[in-house]
Amino acid sequence: MRRFGLGAALAAAVALGAALPPLYNSLRSWLGTADEALPAAAAEDGLVPLSAAQIAAARIETALVAPGMLARAIVAPAMVAVDPDRIGKVAAKVAGTIAELRKKLGDPVEKGEIVAVIDSREVADAKSDYLAALVQLDLQSALFQREKGLFEKKIAAEQSFLKARSVYEEARLRADLARQKLAALDLSDEDIAELPRQKTGALRSKDIRAPAAGRVIERRVHLGQPVGGEGQEKELYQIADLSVVIAEISVAIADLADLREGQRVRLAHGGEEDAEGRIVFIRPTIDHETHSGRAIASFSNEAQKLRAGASMTARVFLAEREVPLRIPRAALLSFEGDPIVFVRAPEGFVKRKVTPGESDREWVEILSGLEPGEQVAASNVFVLKAELGKARLEGLD
Repeated sequence: MRRFGLGAALAAAVALGAALPPLYNSLRSWLGTADEALPAAAAEDGLVPLSAAQIAAARIETALVAPGMLARAIVAPAMVAVDPDRIGKVAAKVAGTIAELRKKLGDPVEKGEIVAVIDSREVADAKSDYLAALVQLDLQSALFQREKGLFEKKIAAEQSFLKARSVYEEARLRADLARQKLAALDLSDEDIAELPRQKTGALRSKDIRAPAAGRVIERRVHLGQPVGGEGQEKELYQIADLSVVIAEISVAIADLADLREGQRVRLAHGGEEDAEGRIVFIRPTIDHETHSGRAIASFSNEAQKLRAGASMTARVFLAEREVPLRIPRAALLSFEGDPIVFVRAPEGFVKRKVTPGESDREWVEILSGLEPGEQVAASNVFVLKAELGKARLEGLD
Protein backbone atom coordinates (compact mmCIF):
# COMPACT_ATOMS: atom_id res chain seq x y z
CA MET A 1 0.00 0.00 0.00
CA ARG A 2 1.24 3.48 -0.78
CA ARG A 3 2.85 5.54 2.04
CA PHE A 4 3.17 9.23 2.52
CA GLY A 5 6.68 10.66 2.33
CA LEU A 6 7.77 12.29 5.55
CA GLY A 7 7.41 15.78 4.16
CA ALA A 8 4.00 15.04 2.73
CA ALA A 9 2.96 13.42 5.96
CA LEU A 10 4.03 16.45 7.98
CA ALA A 11 2.24 18.77 5.60
CA ALA A 12 -0.91 16.65 5.78
CA ALA A 13 -0.70 16.61 9.57
CA VAL A 14 -0.44 20.39 9.71
CA ALA A 15 -3.34 20.83 7.29
CA LEU A 16 -5.50 18.27 9.01
CA GLY A 17 -4.74 19.70 12.46
CA ALA A 18 -5.54 23.21 11.29
CA ALA A 19 -8.77 22.21 9.57
CA LEU A 20 -10.15 19.92 12.20
CA PRO A 21 -9.05 21.02 15.70
CA PRO A 22 -12.53 20.64 17.15
CA LEU A 23 -12.72 17.17 15.62
CA TYR A 24 -9.61 15.90 17.44
CA ASN A 25 -10.82 17.35 20.71
CA SER A 26 -14.13 15.57 20.22
CA LEU A 27 -12.37 12.34 19.29
CA ARG A 28 -10.27 12.47 22.45
CA SER A 29 -13.39 12.82 24.56
CA TRP A 30 -15.31 10.15 22.57
CA LEU A 31 -12.57 7.54 22.24
CA GLY A 32 -10.77 8.08 25.50
CA THR A 33 -7.49 6.70 24.09
CA ALA A 34 -6.97 9.30 21.42
CA ASP A 35 -3.76 10.54 23.06
CA GLU A 36 -2.22 7.10 22.64
CA ALA A 37 -0.91 6.17 19.19
CA LEU A 38 -2.48 3.16 17.56
CA PRO A 39 -0.21 0.15 17.22
CA ALA A 40 1.80 0.17 14.02
CA ALA A 41 0.19 -3.12 12.97
CA ALA A 42 -3.25 -1.55 13.35
CA ALA A 43 -2.25 1.41 11.19
CA GLU A 44 -0.76 -0.91 8.57
CA ASP A 45 -3.88 -3.11 8.48
CA GLY A 46 -6.22 -0.10 8.28
CA LEU A 47 -7.80 -1.02 11.59
CA VAL A 48 -9.44 1.62 13.75
CA PRO A 49 -9.92 -0.17 17.08
CA LEU A 50 -13.08 0.96 18.84
CA SER A 51 -15.26 -0.58 21.49
CA ALA A 52 -19.04 -0.74 21.17
CA ALA A 53 -19.34 2.07 23.72
CA GLN A 54 -16.93 4.29 21.74
CA ILE A 55 -18.84 3.59 18.51
CA ALA A 56 -22.09 4.58 20.19
CA ALA A 57 -20.51 7.71 21.68
CA ALA A 58 -19.20 8.74 18.26
CA ARG A 59 -22.66 8.11 16.77
CA ILE A 60 -21.31 5.89 14.04
CA GLU A 61 -24.13 3.93 12.41
CA THR A 62 -23.70 0.98 10.06
CA ALA A 63 -25.50 -0.18 6.93
CA LEU A 64 -25.89 -3.65 5.47
CA VAL A 65 -24.13 -4.52 2.21
CA ALA A 66 -26.93 -6.07 0.16
CA PRO A 67 -28.66 -6.09 -3.23
CA GLY A 68 -30.94 -3.16 -4.02
CA MET A 69 -32.22 -0.67 -6.55
CA LEU A 70 -30.51 2.29 -8.19
CA ALA A 71 -32.80 4.93 -9.55
CA ARG A 72 -32.64 7.83 -11.97
CA ALA A 73 -34.96 10.47 -10.63
CA ILE A 74 -36.00 14.11 -10.97
CA VAL A 75 -37.03 16.50 -8.21
CA ALA A 76 -39.95 18.85 -8.80
CA PRO A 77 -42.36 21.01 -6.78
CA ALA A 78 -45.76 19.51 -5.96
CA MET A 79 -49.05 20.67 -4.47
CA VAL A 80 -51.23 18.27 -2.44
CA ALA A 81 -54.96 18.31 -3.20
CA VAL A 82 -58.11 16.35 -2.40
CA ASP A 83 -58.80 13.61 -4.94
CA PRO A 84 -61.75 14.95 -7.01
CA ASP A 85 -63.09 11.39 -7.33
CA ARG A 86 -63.42 11.25 -3.53
CA ILE A 87 -65.41 14.45 -2.94
CA GLY A 88 -69.14 14.28 -2.27
CA LYS A 89 -71.49 17.25 -2.19
CA VAL A 90 -74.62 16.99 -0.06
CA ALA A 91 -77.31 18.91 -1.92
CA ALA A 92 -80.88 20.00 -1.16
CA LYS A 93 -83.02 18.62 -3.99
CA VAL A 94 -86.19 20.14 -2.54
CA ALA A 95 -87.12 23.64 -1.42
CA GLY A 96 -87.55 24.14 2.31
CA THR A 97 -85.80 25.25 5.50
CA ILE A 98 -83.09 23.53 7.52
CA ALA A 99 -84.66 21.75 10.51
CA GLU A 100 -81.62 19.74 11.65
CA LEU A 101 -77.89 19.71 10.99
CA ARG A 102 -76.43 16.52 12.42
CA LYS A 103 -72.78 16.96 11.43
CA LYS A 104 -70.09 19.49 12.28
CA LEU A 105 -66.86 20.29 10.47
CA GLY A 106 -64.45 17.38 10.72
CA ASP A 107 -67.07 14.80 11.69
CA PRO A 108 -66.79 11.38 10.04
CA VAL A 109 -69.68 10.38 7.78
CA GLU A 110 -70.80 7.01 6.43
CA LYS A 111 -72.37 6.60 3.02
CA GLY A 112 -76.17 6.84 3.29
CA GLU A 113 -76.06 8.35 6.79
CA ILE A 114 -78.61 11.09 7.57
CA VAL A 115 -76.66 14.35 7.92
CA ALA A 116 -79.50 16.91 7.82
CA VAL A 117 -83.29 17.24 7.84
CA ILE A 118 -85.24 19.75 5.72
CA ASP A 119 -88.76 20.99 6.52
CA SER A 120 -90.39 21.18 3.07
CA ARG A 121 -93.93 21.95 1.93
CA GLU A 122 -93.01 20.51 -1.46
CA VAL A 123 -92.21 17.17 0.15
CA ALA A 124 -95.38 17.29 2.28
CA ASP A 125 -97.54 17.82 -0.82
CA ALA A 126 -95.80 14.99 -2.67
CA LYS A 127 -96.22 12.60 0.26
CA SER A 128 -99.89 13.55 0.66
CA ASP A 129 -100.55 12.98 -3.03
CA TYR A 130 -98.92 9.57 -2.82
CA LEU A 131 -100.88 8.52 0.26
CA ALA A 132 -104.15 9.69 -1.34
CA ALA A 133 -103.27 7.77 -4.50
CA LEU A 134 -102.64 4.63 -2.44
CA VAL A 135 -106.06 4.93 -0.76
CA GLN A 136 -107.74 5.40 -4.11
CA LEU A 137 -105.81 2.48 -5.57
CA ASP A 138 -106.89 0.17 -2.76
CA LEU A 139 -110.52 1.19 -3.25
CA GLN A 140 -110.51 0.76 -7.01
CA SER A 141 -108.65 -2.53 -6.68
CA ALA A 142 -111.40 -3.89 -4.40
CA LEU A 143 -114.14 -2.67 -6.75
CA PHE A 144 -112.37 -4.15 -9.74
CA GLN A 145 -111.97 -7.54 -8.07
CA ARG A 146 -115.69 -7.50 -7.16
CA GLU A 147 -116.76 -6.65 -10.72
CA LYS A 148 -114.38 -9.24 -12.09
CA GLY A 149 -115.92 -11.93 -9.90
CA LEU A 150 -119.48 -10.96 -10.89
CA PHE A 151 -118.52 -10.88 -14.54
CA GLU A 152 -116.95 -14.32 -14.39
CA LYS A 153 -120.17 -15.66 -12.78
CA LYS A 154 -122.24 -14.06 -15.57
CA ILE A 155 -123.97 -11.83 -13.03
CA ALA A 156 -122.53 -8.42 -14.11
CA ALA A 157 -122.44 -7.05 -17.62
CA GLU A 158 -119.17 -6.87 -19.52
CA GLN A 159 -119.50 -3.08 -19.75
CA SER A 160 -119.44 -2.73 -15.95
CA PHE A 161 -116.41 -5.01 -15.72
CA LEU A 162 -114.49 -3.02 -18.36
CA LYS A 163 -115.33 0.28 -16.69
CA ALA A 164 -114.13 -0.98 -13.30
CA ARG A 165 -110.89 -2.22 -14.85
CA SER A 166 -110.32 1.14 -16.56
CA VAL A 167 -110.84 3.05 -13.31
CA TYR A 168 -108.51 0.65 -11.48
CA GLU A 169 -105.75 1.09 -14.08
CA GLU A 170 -106.05 4.87 -13.83
CA ALA A 171 -105.73 4.68 -10.03
CA ARG A 172 -102.68 2.42 -10.34
CA LEU A 173 -101.10 4.84 -12.81
CA ARG A 174 -101.69 7.81 -10.48
CA ALA A 175 -100.06 5.87 -7.61
CA ASP A 176 -97.07 5.04 -9.77
CA LEU A 177 -96.68 8.67 -10.83
CA ALA A 178 -96.91 9.86 -7.22
CA ARG A 179 -94.27 7.30 -6.24
CA GLN A 180 -91.96 8.44 -9.05
CA LYS A 181 -92.32 12.04 -7.87
CA LEU A 182 -91.18 11.01 -4.40
CA ALA A 183 -88.22 9.17 -5.90
CA ALA A 184 -87.33 12.31 -7.86
CA LEU A 185 -87.33 14.19 -4.55
CA ASP A 186 -84.64 11.70 -3.38
CA LEU A 187 -86.80 9.55 -1.12
CA SER A 188 -85.52 5.99 -0.94
CA ASP A 189 -87.70 2.89 -1.38
CA GLU A 190 -87.50 2.34 2.38
CA ASP A 191 -88.67 5.90 3.06
CA ILE A 192 -91.61 5.50 0.67
CA ALA A 193 -92.59 2.16 2.17
CA GLU A 194 -92.72 3.78 5.64
CA LEU A 195 -95.03 6.62 4.59
CA PRO A 196 -98.37 4.90 5.44
CA ARG A 197 -97.08 4.39 9.01
CA GLN A 198 -95.53 7.84 9.34
CA LYS A 199 -97.04 10.40 11.71
CA THR A 200 -98.80 13.35 10.12
CA GLY A 201 -96.37 15.85 11.62
CA ALA A 202 -93.46 14.12 9.93
CA LEU A 203 -94.83 14.51 6.40
CA ARG A 204 -92.97 17.79 5.98
CA SER A 205 -89.59 16.28 6.93
CA LYS A 206 -87.07 15.27 4.30
CA ASP A 207 -83.97 13.34 5.42
CA ILE A 208 -80.77 14.33 3.62
CA ARG A 209 -78.27 11.46 3.29
CA ALA A 210 -74.55 11.47 2.55
CA PRO A 211 -73.71 10.33 -1.00
CA ALA A 212 -70.30 9.00 0.08
CA ALA A 213 -68.21 8.22 3.14
CA GLY A 214 -65.56 10.62 4.41
CA ARG A 215 -65.24 13.64 6.66
CA VAL A 216 -67.08 16.95 6.58
CA ILE A 217 -64.68 19.53 5.17
CA GLU A 218 -67.22 22.32 4.57
CA ARG A 219 -70.64 23.31 5.90
CA ARG A 220 -72.49 25.99 3.95
CA VAL A 221 -75.83 26.40 5.76
CA HIS A 222 -77.30 27.12 9.20
CA LEU A 223 -80.42 26.07 11.12
CA GLY A 224 -83.59 27.72 9.81
CA GLN A 225 -81.96 28.80 6.54
CA PRO A 226 -84.09 28.48 3.39
CA VAL A 227 -82.50 26.16 0.84
CA GLY A 228 -83.20 24.59 -2.51
CA GLY A 229 -85.35 27.35 -3.95
CA GLU A 230 -84.64 29.84 -6.70
CA GLY A 231 -81.56 31.88 -5.74
CA GLN A 232 -81.09 29.92 -2.51
CA GLU A 233 -78.22 27.73 -1.37
CA LYS A 234 -78.50 24.16 -2.64
CA GLU A 235 -75.27 22.68 -1.25
CA LEU A 236 -75.40 21.83 2.47
CA TYR A 237 -72.14 19.98 3.11
CA GLN A 238 -68.99 18.96 1.31
CA ILE A 239 -67.59 15.56 2.27
CA ALA A 240 -64.15 14.26 1.33
CA ASP A 241 -62.51 10.88 1.68
CA LEU A 242 -58.99 11.91 2.74
CA SER A 243 -57.61 8.36 2.95
CA VAL A 244 -56.30 8.96 -0.59
CA VAL A 245 -55.04 12.32 -1.89
CA ILE A 246 -53.36 13.51 -5.06
CA ALA A 247 -50.41 15.78 -5.79
CA GLU A 248 -50.04 17.92 -8.88
CA ILE A 249 -46.36 17.88 -9.87
CA SER A 250 -44.81 20.63 -11.99
CA VAL A 251 -42.33 18.98 -14.37
CA ALA A 252 -39.80 20.76 -16.60
CA ILE A 253 -40.45 20.37 -20.32
CA ALA A 254 -37.08 18.66 -20.78
CA ASP A 255 -38.15 15.84 -18.43
CA LEU A 256 -41.66 15.29 -19.79
CA ALA A 257 -40.55 12.74 -22.38
CA ASP A 258 -39.29 10.46 -19.58
CA LEU A 259 -42.52 10.53 -17.56
CA ARG A 260 -44.77 7.47 -17.58
CA GLU A 261 -47.95 6.57 -15.77
CA GLY A 262 -47.21 4.15 -12.94
CA GLN A 263 -43.79 5.62 -12.08
CA ARG A 264 -42.97 5.79 -8.37
CA VAL A 265 -43.12 9.17 -6.60
CA ARG A 266 -42.00 10.19 -3.13
CA LEU A 267 -43.26 13.33 -1.43
CA ALA A 268 -41.06 15.14 1.08
CA HIS A 269 -41.34 18.24 3.22
CA GLY A 270 -38.49 19.73 5.20
CA GLY A 271 -36.16 16.93 4.12
CA GLU A 272 -38.34 14.17 5.59
CA GLU A 273 -40.19 11.82 3.27
CA ASP A 274 -43.90 11.68 4.04
CA ALA A 275 -45.49 9.40 1.44
CA GLU A 276 -44.91 7.24 -1.61
CA GLY A 277 -47.32 6.92 -4.53
CA ARG A 278 -47.62 6.50 -8.29
CA ILE A 279 -48.24 8.75 -11.27
CA VAL A 280 -51.80 8.20 -12.48
CA PHE A 281 -52.13 10.88 -15.16
CA ILE A 282 -49.91 13.15 -17.26
CA ARG A 283 -51.63 16.23 -18.62
CA PRO A 284 -51.28 16.53 -22.40
CA THR A 285 -50.99 20.34 -22.26
CA ILE A 286 -48.29 22.76 -21.10
CA ASP A 287 -48.88 25.52 -18.57
CA HIS A 288 -48.28 28.71 -20.59
CA GLU A 289 -47.39 30.71 -17.47
CA THR A 290 -44.76 28.37 -15.99
CA HIS A 291 -43.79 26.62 -19.25
CA SER A 292 -43.92 23.28 -17.48
CA GLY A 293 -45.94 20.10 -17.69
CA ARG A 294 -48.23 18.63 -15.05
CA ALA A 295 -48.36 15.11 -13.68
CA ILE A 296 -50.92 13.83 -11.18
CA ALA A 297 -49.81 11.27 -8.59
CA SER A 298 -52.00 9.41 -6.11
CA PHE A 299 -51.00 8.70 -2.50
CA SER A 300 -52.44 6.63 0.32
CA ASN A 301 -53.15 8.90 3.29
CA GLU A 302 -54.60 6.65 5.97
CA ALA A 303 -52.56 8.40 8.67
CA GLN A 304 -53.76 11.83 7.46
CA LYS A 305 -50.18 13.14 7.24
CA LEU A 306 -50.74 14.81 3.86
CA ARG A 307 -52.87 17.94 3.94
CA ALA A 308 -54.59 19.43 0.94
CA GLY A 309 -52.97 22.71 -0.13
CA ALA A 310 -49.51 21.83 1.21
CA SER A 311 -46.51 22.62 -1.01
CA MET A 312 -44.05 19.73 -1.07
CA THR A 313 -41.13 18.33 -3.03
CA ALA A 314 -41.75 15.35 -5.29
CA ARG A 315 -39.06 12.91 -6.34
CA VAL A 316 -40.13 11.03 -9.47
CA PHE A 317 -38.26 7.82 -10.23
CA LEU A 318 -37.84 7.75 -14.00
CA ALA A 319 -35.87 4.50 -14.23
CA GLU A 320 -34.79 1.87 -11.72
CA ARG A 321 -32.21 -0.92 -11.94
CA GLU A 322 -31.42 -3.69 -9.48
CA VAL A 323 -27.75 -4.15 -8.56
CA PRO A 324 -26.11 -7.11 -6.76
CA LEU A 325 -24.55 -4.93 -4.03
CA ARG A 326 -25.05 -1.38 -2.90
CA ILE A 327 -24.12 0.85 0.04
CA PRO A 328 -25.20 4.34 1.13
CA ARG A 329 -23.32 7.17 -0.60
CA ALA A 330 -22.20 8.48 2.80
CA ALA A 331 -20.30 5.24 3.40
CA LEU A 332 -17.94 5.74 0.43
CA LEU A 333 -14.79 7.83 1.07
CA SER A 334 -11.52 8.64 -0.66
CA PHE A 335 -8.32 7.85 1.22
CA GLU A 336 -4.88 8.39 -0.33
CA GLY A 337 -6.58 8.56 -3.71
CA ASP A 338 -8.44 5.26 -3.36
CA PRO A 339 -12.19 4.72 -2.86
CA ILE A 340 -12.65 3.02 0.51
CA VAL A 341 -15.22 2.02 3.07
CA PHE A 342 -14.89 1.09 6.75
CA VAL A 343 -16.11 -2.44 7.41
CA ARG A 344 -17.30 -3.42 10.89
CA ALA A 345 -14.97 -5.86 12.62
CA PRO A 346 -14.90 -7.31 16.15
CA GLU A 347 -12.14 -4.85 17.13
CA GLY A 348 -13.77 -1.81 15.51
CA PHE A 349 -13.65 -0.84 11.82
CA VAL A 350 -11.27 -1.90 9.05
CA LYS A 351 -10.49 0.22 6.01
CA ARG A 352 -11.13 -1.61 2.77
CA LYS A 353 -10.59 -0.54 -0.83
CA VAL A 354 -13.61 -1.03 -3.09
CA THR A 355 -14.57 -0.60 -6.72
CA PRO A 356 -17.71 1.56 -7.03
CA GLY A 357 -20.06 1.40 -9.99
CA GLU A 358 -23.07 3.54 -10.83
CA SER A 359 -24.81 5.62 -8.21
CA ASP A 360 -27.92 7.63 -7.57
CA ARG A 361 -28.82 10.24 -4.98
CA GLU A 362 -28.72 7.79 -2.06
CA TRP A 363 -26.87 4.62 -3.07
CA VAL A 364 -23.63 3.48 -4.73
CA GLU A 365 -23.18 0.19 -6.55
CA ILE A 366 -20.17 -1.86 -5.38
CA LEU A 367 -18.50 -3.99 -8.05
CA SER A 368 -15.79 -5.52 -5.85
CA GLY A 369 -14.27 -5.33 -2.38
CA LEU A 370 -17.32 -6.23 -0.29
CA GLU A 371 -19.41 -9.31 0.39
CA PRO A 372 -23.18 -9.52 0.99
CA GLY A 373 -24.08 -9.33 4.67
CA GLU A 374 -21.11 -7.22 5.76
CA GLN A 375 -21.70 -4.00 7.68
CA VAL A 376 -20.10 -0.70 6.70
CA ALA A 377 -19.96 2.60 8.56
CA ALA A 378 -22.60 4.89 7.07
CA SER A 379 -22.68 7.96 9.33
CA ASN A 380 -19.96 10.10 10.96
CA VAL A 381 -17.49 8.19 8.80
CA PHE A 382 -15.14 11.20 8.87
CA VAL A 383 -14.36 10.26 12.49
CA LEU A 384 -12.86 6.96 11.34
CA LYS A 385 -11.00 8.55 8.43
CA ALA A 386 -9.50 11.23 10.65
CA GLU A 387 -8.47 8.73 13.33
CA LEU A 388 -6.87 6.43 10.75
CA GLY A 389 -5.00 9.34 9.19
CA LYS A 390 -3.72 10.46 12.57
CA ALA A 391 -2.57 6.92 13.36
CA ARG A 392 -0.69 6.76 10.09
CA LEU A 393 1.09 10.02 10.84
CA GLU A 394 1.96 8.94 14.36
CA GLY A 395 3.31 5.65 13.01
CA LEU A 396 5.85 7.58 10.93
CA ASP A 397 7.41 9.27 13.94
